[in-house]
Amino acid sequence: MKKLFGATALLCMAGVAHAQSNVTLYGLLDANLTYNNNANASKDSQFKLNSGGKNTSRFGLRGTEDIGNGMKVFMQLEGGILLDTGASDGDLFGRQANVGLQGDFGRVVAGRSYSTTYDFVLPFDPMGYSPQYSWATSAGATGGRKDGMLTSTSNLIKYRYDGKGFKLGATYGFGEVAGDTSANAKYVVAASVNNGPWAAAVTYEQNNSAPIAGSNYDQAKVWHLAGSYELGAAKLFAGYRNYTKSLATNAADLKSDMLWTGIDYKLSPQWLLTGVYYKQDIKNLAPGADADPGLLAFRAKYAVSKRTDIYLAGGYAKSSNGKLTGVSRDDAGFGTSQTSATVGIQHRF
Repeated sequence: MKKLFGATALLCMAGVAHAQSNVTLYGLLDANLTYNNNANASKDSQFKLNSGGKNTSRFGLRGTEDIGNGMKVFMQLEGGILLDTGASDGDLFGRQANVGLQGDFGRVVAGRSYSTTYDFVLPFDPMGYSPQYSWATSAGATGGRKDGMLTSTSNLIKYRYDGKGFKLGATYGFGEVAGDTSANAKYVVAASVNNGPWAAAVTYEQNNSAPIAGSNYDQAKVWHLAGSYELGAAKLFAGYRNYTKSLATNAADLKSDMLWTGIDYKLSPQWLLTGVYYKQDIKNLAPGADADPGLLAFRAKYAVSKRTDIYLAGGYAKSSNGKLTGVSRDDAGFGTSQTSATVGIQHRF
């Protein structure tokens, strides 16, 4: 109730503030009906109403103020919504809570936000980080591992410079551990280019955990390389992630590669067809101990208007060596394979 009251009060204030400054209320609502087989340990099938089949549902406040000399101050507050229940998806403004400054020098953000890796790789995932049918951010693997990217973090300073045909970016997340500036800290650097029909991006990140066993901490180092090419009505995509995590316990490193390739095809101004295949290669394990899961996903989207889409999507995930997997990047797998189909509607305001 406290969260609901706080959100209602903020939205009411936003209506007043809008008349005095450039503050916008925005959001995205995505509901879908989904079928999954192998939906529990008994391998039963399930029909359910979901929130976020194409994109996660959310609402927020976004504002800017021109302070002269070509500079602007901006702010953003954004929270997730579970549309099927009306509950908050995480903290009230757990998606975005930041303020920043923008000018000829670039754009600086302070607070909680998405990482530079997330921002730079997103344009190269055909499924747009779909909660149900994309493994670009992470994928369930052997032993429940999540060998993925740094999606968002608190206590960050983020910088981006947009040039003519190229972008540069960096993120630093303060670890805020007394006496140790490295523990729990996050570092990202990235660059991208866009030259007519083709585009490419490269990112590097280092994620340190909180202290474990004294002053030691786990450390993940992650590379991404991605590209796209437009060919008439088609747009081709490819992405690659190299993941290595060293452990404070001095156990063997966790290593994996993720590769995806896909296509968008604009059948008409209203119809967009998408297909993609994700494959994870788990490394540094004994023979037969890895899952090496793969996901084949598709989507057909029809634009009813500029702000409303109807979509049909589906996926098939399969693992090796009897390990568990599923189509979702978040939900646990209960079988060595899973078939899923979804029909949904999305509205943006």
